[in-house]
Amino acid sequence: MRLELQEKCASRRPATPVRFAPGERNGPNHERDPAGYPRLGDSGAQVRILVTGSSGQIGTNLAVRLQQDGHEVFGVDKRQNTWTDEFRYLLQDLAGHYAPFSGGINGVEYPEVDLVVHLAAHAKVHQLVKQPHRALENAVMTFNVLEYARLRRIPIVFSSSREVYGDVHRFDVYREQVADFAYAESTYSASKIAGEAFIYSYARCYDLPYLVFRFSNVYGRFDNDLARMVRVIPLFIHSMLRDEPITIYGGHDKTLDFTYVDDCVEGIVRGIEALAERRVVNQTINLAYGQGNTLGHCAERIAGELGVEPDVTMAPSLLGEVTHYVADLSKARSLLGYDPQVPLDEGIARAVAWFREHRAAHPEENILVAADHEGTLGDAGPR
Repeated sequence: MRLELQEKCASRRPATPVRFAPGERNGPNHERDPAGYPRLGDSGAQVRILVTGSSGQIGTNLAVRLQQDGHEVFGVDKRQNTWTDEFRYLLQDLAGHYAPFSGGINGVEYPEVDLVVHLAAHAKVHQLVKQPHRALENAVMTFNVLEYARLRRIPIVFSSSREVYGDVHRFDVYREQVADFAYAESTYSASKIAGEAFIYSYARCYDLPYLVFRFSNVYGRFDNDLARMVRVIPLFIHSMLRDEPITIYGGHDKTLDFTYVDDCVEGIVRGIEALAERRVVNQTINLAYGQGNTLGHCAERIAGELGVEPDVTMAPSLLGEVTHYVADLSKARSLLGYDPQVPLDEGIARAVAWFREHRAAHPEENILVAADHEGTLGDAGPR
């Protein structure tokens, strides 16, 4: 089956159309381990990587970084990438009930790859509370990608979330082993719990090598698509620039672990290379900055960067929210040498600078963003 990506109109620079011919197979032939999965023999060797959710914030930053590092990337997303045309991708919805197909998903041939990074998901926590079928679609997407990985015998990196820990307020910092799935806070967190369970079962049943990363409140470059998904940091920047009030759901004490996107991507890249070389296999790892900050402090820093006096209202948490989380990074540091470099104050300065530059190039986006109490204003970014 041939898939053609047709160029579409977008408010930002459109991505380059992509055409993958049936059976297209590029790149080096890597040796395989005893279970039949590809293994890179030399540190720094090129890896051929499929990134699902490649039009999102993390996916776009990750794909660009991987290509800059000399790896070969192609992406899959149901949305056009309006940020960049620097990597190949195809438009495909992964949430259908599809028959197994070893060449790709739903009969679509993919280029040969050595590893899958599965980022695609519905990520609006409150939307999934109101529309729980989207949580089921998250699980279906993960199943389809796992079936592809199983049939192609390639390892997988799965994007999970700090949401799997729930909102239990039992720990100062959260280590990977303290996740208690009985405390699923929302249908979104349940979908990530289900995704992790699928990953672990495929490892046991089919010897599928994996890494699971639990993200926390990723922000920065390419995160201000407010027409599609309202995230708290770009929303605060947008609203303050327009002299509009902001609302902090969860009050003064709501504390989260904000991760600048470059730190998140650095951790994923380290994981990809470690998994491809079989230095780190079958591990679940927190990726965050490792320091808690209140949303009130976040708003103050944004206001300071913008030189404005914020009009802030405090409100109770919305249903399904986690109100306290700080990641323990011991495992990421010891296994991957992960060392995040961008604290929140510096990250906000970068985020504001990028937002200003982007808004100057796209003044048509300077419009009122409707308060969506069904799902978005409490969201704090990709989990």
